[in-house]
Amino acid sequence: MLQIDRLSCGYGGSPVVKDVSFRVREGERLCILGPNGCGKTTLLRAIAGLLPSSGKVELDGSDLRRLSARQRAKRLALMSQLSPAAFGYTVQETVMMGRYAHRTGGPLAGESAEDRRMVRESMTLTGTWELRDRLITELSGGQLQRVYLARTFAQEPRVILLDEPTNHLDLRYQVELMESLRTWVQTAGRCVVGVLHDINLALSFADTVLLMEEGAVLAQEPVEKLDPSLLDRLYGMDVRGHMKTTLERWK
Repeated sequence: MLQIDRLSCGYGGSPVVKDVSFRVREGERLCILGPNGCGKTTLLRAIAGLLPSSGKVELDGSDLRRLSARQRAKRLALMSQLSPAAFGYTVQETVMMGRYAHRTGGPLAGESAEDRRMVRESMTLTGTWELRDRLITELSGGQLQRVYLARTFAQEPRVILLDEPTNHLDLRYQVELMESLRTWVQTAGRCVVGVLHDINLALSFADTVLLMEEGAVLAQEPVEKLDPSLLDRLYGMDVRGHMKTTLERWK
């Protein structure tokens, strides 16, 4: 479904992502793991068309970078870490902003019945419909991130790119966010590619993991076949031993 071939990019002429290739199937949840500075976020930004890059970024054989920003927004969405709410929009108004690419009369056109249907459906999926009349400046961090996820769903993309969306969220909101994504991707013609720092959360959500080391792909494996020694190499520590020691507290 999503095909990345020999993708390279960087900042100021210095390569950060180096010749990266991978595939994501329809319905697949792929998580990218690797230490800080290995190029995970840069890779997502290049796939989203926010950074110039070489190589191929194709969705069902179509080059996403040849599309206009509006056309691309109908196919792919990037959801990043939680950012503070700067303006006093209501929750429903914020989610409605995800419909801009579908407005035939442009971003300032009036709402259609389909816009309203998609917004309500997206807010119901994320458990934010009951918050629709609240100002986003009044919400907790967990509530606000669920609103941003609803806005992403309302955009109706086929691919969602996640850049550490659970950072700064408590455990309950982390789980709820990932469960909403798990439900969303079950509809035909969709996939999710996410960068997560929490290894346990990534392994519980993903079907497949892509391991990155110094801007290149170290391995792409189904979760159930992942060699733990690869994680040790990536993070420079005994990851499995650390996890087992931590879990001992719950016995």
